[in-house]
Amino acid sequence: MPDDLGLSPYMNIGTVSALTGVSAKTMRYYESIGLTEEPVRAANRYRAYSARDVSVLRFIQRSRSLGFSVRDVRDLLSLWNDQERASANVKALALRHIGAIESKIAELRSIRETLLDLTERCHGDDRPDCPILADLANGEVESRRRVG
Repeated sequence: MPDDLGLSPYMNIGTVSALTGVSAKTMRYYESIGLTEEPVRAANRYRAYSARDVSVLRFIQRSRSLGFSVRDVRDLLSLWNDQERASANVKALALRHIGAIESKIAELRSIRETLLDLTERCHGDDRPDCPILADLANGEVESRRRVG
């Protein structure tokens, strides 16, 4: 008898993987760290997933695709399951994540600028000298000399 999502009452790991985009290995990992509950076992001892398991895995997959850490996903799942939650808690978690994303964007922009500078200074010809390799060999010392 299908549920309200049109899914069979219990599905094998391959079917659930296809429905959620979460690999079987990752599903087992989530189970091992307690992010998901252990699914029931069919008579053949194989994992048998329910529609609720599919919903949880979709939630996790979407959260991970937005860059939330496993720890944050655990917190989001807890909030999702808590019908008495305050939406302010969810928003605070999301805003904290946005802050981390903005920091990462700033870091990536800095890396990009450094690489642009290095590639502009590299002649890219048959000569052996190369500012890119010199910078990699000297680390930030070379970059600081130029800036400072």
